[in-house]
Amino acid sequence: MAAEPLAAVDAQFYWMSAKIPSDEFLLYAFDGEPADYPAAVDQVRSRAGADPALTLRVEDGSPLTYPRWVPAAVTPEWVVRHDLDDRSWAGCLAAVLALAGDQLDVRRMPWRLHVFTPVPGIPGVNGSGTVAVLQVAHALADGARAAAMAGWLFGRPDPVPRVQRLRAGFLPWRAAQAARAHRRLVAETRAGLLSPPPGPRPLLPTNARPGAARSVRTLVRHRKQLRGPTVTVGALSAISTALSNLLGDVADTAGAEVPMAKPGAAHAHNHFGNVVVGLYPRLGSPARAERIAAELAAGRSRFSHPATRYADRAFAAVPAPLLRWGVAQFDPDIRPTQVSGNTVVSSVNRGGADLTFGGARVVLTAGFPALSPAMGLTHGVHGIGDTIAISVHAAATAVPDIDAYLELLDAAL
Repeated sequence: MAAEPLAAVDAQFYWMSAKIPSDEFLLYAFDGEPADYPAAVDQVRSRAGADPALTLRVEDGSPLTYPRWVPAAVTPEWVVRHDLDDRSWAGCLAAVLALAGDQLDVRRMPWRLHVFTPVPGIPGVNGSGTVAVLQVAHALADGARAAAMAGWLFGRPDPVPRVQRLRAGFLPWRAAQAARAHRRLVAETRAGLLSPPPGPRPLLPTNARPGAARSVRTLVRHRKQLRGPTVTVGALSAISTALSNLLGDVADTAGAEVPMAKPGAAHAHNHFGNVVVGLYPRLGSPARAERIAAELAAGRSRFSHPATRYADRAFAAVPAPLLRWGVAQFDPDIRPTQVSGNTVVSSVNRGGADLTFGGARVVLTAGFPALSPAMGLTHGVHGIGDTIAISVHAAATAVPDIDAYLELLDAAL
């Protein structure tokens, strides 16, 4: 493929990663060890080399232009095997958390596959299994696109969807279109045709700045065990109960940021936005689930409004020097007085249980959304087949006893 510039939103993730690490870690657990490990790795590398979406790296040249995606060869260092001191499932999760300390340099490789085997104690596995973790730079993919990449690497027939590139356009014209569409959005909201977005919320202990001490945990459920109209709503409702029991009355104002795919064709590697929903711990379970589902639907409707599309087109037309300057002004050390949400709940359906690695079949998948300066607790809700993993990523500054919180969440689920 020919070199092409990063979309503005992807470049923003690339530049911002120097201030706030944002690599994604997609965990896949398999029900055995590869009979021939070198052959399994060769198969992964061969499949990666066959898809242009996985054979890229960033070339960052002039500060006056956007960085470019250029072709890259998938070399042996893109797949690495780790020897665990503690080979238990808990020890493996701790090793996965430690990977976040070594963020990818997208100028060398924008993704890397980490393999841990043998790992005894994986939920749903008798004996030892294998854990493969796909580390992906956010500039390369959002959660849904990263899952498509993993699906291709582990044997799915569908290649990673192509991105339909936008022409940058003339910023003043794009901005004028976005302003008109926004005025229409405001008018329709005032008329009651659309629900207004939620306002800012008070800080809670879960918004504490993360320190060095961090932990991850994972609970596993069958899809039918999650109450609610959808897996996402069921998980949010349970998290509401767990946070209320952890924090007490201050959790009455709690809200969650929920990443959601935007409708329509993707024009960048990142094609999502955050919907904020209240958690309403004072409501009974049915009423709470109904309220959360309604707010998710309202967020989806706002994303479907033309204002979102025109705003994205205007952002795509921002000149590279202006966006670079804007990112440079961000100071992660400044503490906000209010926040959009008090936790993050990233929920992704990663498809059927049809993936394999070295002949071993997949049994579960999990993910651990990154922490940020004002977010010390995040949750991942990830499904493959009928197995759902609900994961917790917490800093000790926000949740001093993660196992106590996990017990509360386990009971709520």
